[in-house]
Amino acid sequence: MIESPLPRSPVWHSRLQAQTRLVTENGGLVAEGSLRRMIGLTLEAVGCEVPVGSYCEVVKPDGQRLEAEVVGFADDRVFLMPVGPLRGMVSNARVRPLMRNGTVAVGESLLGRVIDGAGQPIDGNGPLDCRTAMPLHAEPTNPLKRKPIDEMLDVGVRSINGLLSLGRGQRVGLFAGSGIGKSVLLGMMTRHTEADVVVVGLVGERGREVQEFVDQTLGESGLSRAVVVATPSDQPPLMRIHGALVATSVAEYFRDRGCNVLLLMDSLTRIAQAQREVALAVGEPPVTKGYPPSVFAAMPGLCERAGNGTEEQGSITAIYTVLAEGDDPNDPVADAARSILDGHIVLSRQLAGAGIFPAIDVEASASRVMNTIVDERHWQLAQAYRRAHSIYSENQDLINVGAYTAGTDPEIDLAIQLWPQLRAYLAQELHDPSRLDDALSDLEAIFTPQASATEENGPG
Repeated sequence: MIESPLPRSPVWHSRLQAQTRLVTENGGLVAEGSLRRMIGLTLEAVGCEVPVGSYCEVVKPDGQRLEAEVVGFADDRVFLMPVGPLRGMVSNARVRPLMRNGTVAVGESLLGRVIDGAGQPIDGNGPLDCRTAMPLHAEPTNPLKRKPIDEMLDVGVRSINGLLSLGRGQRVGLFAGSGIGKSVLLGMMTRHTEADVVVVGLVGERGREVQEFVDQTLGESGLSRAVVVATPSDQPPLMRIHGALVATSVAEYFRDRGCNVLLLMDSLTRIAQAQREVALAVGEPPVTKGYPPSVFAAMPGLCERAGNGTEEQGSITAIYTVLAEGDDPNDPVADAARSILDGHIVLSRQLAGAGIFPAIDVEASASRVMNTIVDERHWQLAQAYRRAHSIYSENQDLINVGAYTAGTDPEIDLAIQLWPQLRAYLAQELHDPSRLDDALSDLEAIFTPQASATEENGPG
């Protein structure tokens, strides 16, 4: 260590003299500071001149070292957000700049493993052999160099394949309140979707769900082609944010090598809440239901990294779950996600209460690329289903109380006739995949008998 030529004084370790200490880093001199104060999860240090996004190392009295990311500054103060527990922290602890930005080690050895937000294995299966580093904050692919979304993706869910067809490289939001079946549907798509690699980000959820997802949802065969990044709700907010960034960086690594990747992020709302905690801790003012502006700036930056790559690369099909707090469709995070993503699948508490799973509300859901990836016949059948479903829903109260008289409106009569088949089409067993061809055949079977009867009877 190289110390300043200034004479030592009794207040050498004080806050005012912290900036006079220097350390050698990569051949240059870098100021080493000290910890001034801690408020909540935020550390304030003086004496460090480090850029936002870089890392520092805080040395505790017992010699333990805690990494923290620079998240802001004011005057001579630097705001740090730790990536680990703060127990044992004291005033005037040494703060040593590491002069590096966030990266994650990646490689083929990640397949079949469960890692945390720092990229370290937590499954007890030994160390990783990863020799490549990917940045946590990578730039999205140039939009003019992306491959178009022109290929259908079979997700194994009948209502999605038939009515909300997804394309390879699409980014979709899965919107629902609590306890409606987001995780169940996510598990179905994990098992049944055709992809080379599956990357799962479990961010801010219950800790018990990690083991359940690995053992029950993925299983041994599913885990062999998957990478799970788990940062439960008891982790610091910065670690939860890193969990989402690590999962995205891992997906980018495999996409850049020509793989078709399925990225499942559960959930985008928890990521936004973690970003809110960080932003409020450093003094950013809230603007919308407690969310500061940086939350709505960070969301598109994360989601835009998914999607198709260039012609030489593969694709990242991303599915983000979004928790609509209080079942409010205008929740600010849900509203922002809906405008960013390429489609939204909404789950209905009413359907879930009726025992229909997956409880997809077809009328409230949309795939923005469906009309460009399906043929004309498929598109017409999907629209016919939506029309019949909507007509019945609009007149359901009249029908239920017997106020509607048969023969009054042919479209309502047809919707009443088809209603049992329309509802049955939505329901699907958890472990029973419905492939694209089967979903289309089942959709045709709803309308073909009616069409044949019309042709036999003639017009009118």
